[in-house]
Amino acid sequence: MRTLNGIRLALLETRLSRELSELVRRFGGTPYPVPTVREVPRLEQVPAFLDQLSTGQLSVIICLTGVGVQRLLGEAAHLGRLEEALAALRVLTTVCRGPKPSAVLTRYEVPVRIQPAEPYTTKELLESLNAIELRGKRVALLHYGELNQPLADALVTRGAVLEELCLYQWMMPEDAEPLKHLVRELVGGHVDAIAFTSQVQCRHLFEAAVTLSLSHELVEALHDHVIVAAIGPVCAAALRAHGVTPDILPAHPKMGSLISALADYVELSEPPADD
Repeated sequence: MRTLNGIRLALLETRLSRELSELVRRFGGTPYPVPTVREVPRLEQVPAFLDQLSTGQLSVIICLTGVGVQRLLGEAAHLGRLEEALAALRVLTTVCRGPKPSAVLTRYEVPVRIQPAEPYTTKELLESLNAIELRGKRVALLHYGELNQPLADALVTRGAVLEELCLYQWMMPEDAEPLKHLVRELVGGHVDAIAFTSQVQCRHLFEAAVTLSLSHELVEALHDHVIVAAIGPVCAAALRAHGVTPDILPAHPKMGSLISALADYVELSEPPADD
């Protein structure tokens, strides 16, 4: 197995920070975890949605996020309506953007009818929906921490009657000082690499840089001396929008693949040892 050769790797993941840090250590790197996102619950929509679900008003549910599905079912349980919700979900056409929402539904014995291909972007999701007729059907779209407006617009264009839920909101951490310190460390040349696992991490990093008047310097650092890894094409597009081209995009949009690809890059970039 290739190793990270001790590099200091900034990790922006919040929810799975501990697991990702341990993975970096196993690959021989030095993790530098910095929380970049705060997830704020928005559960006030759930009771009305459960009413629609249980009365058979919905035909399709599209789940973009495992956290969203878990929050929906957790709130249903809190309201004493979990079994009712699960029974209704089992007869819908369930669509999951990737393995995380699929895993949650499978754990609750809800069959997943449609799963798009990797890398699970809006493009692959819409292609997978070609298999069903959406015109005139009431479709629930369970967003992640912000609205996926291009997807919503495409569904409406196909004739779907859309019901949208966003059960949590991505926000900056309450204490942004660690994120600002990371910007200074990147600009100062004290970080070897950085791994982005969602587009919002990129946005929040640059928001922190703006407050420090270091946006230009951050772009230069990520271009000149910091190895930049992005977990998938959506994340990579967010970086490019800020003027940064990632050095690493793994074959599969998973954390293990990301760190493995980074280790490959690090070892291949090492100068050969002298004889």
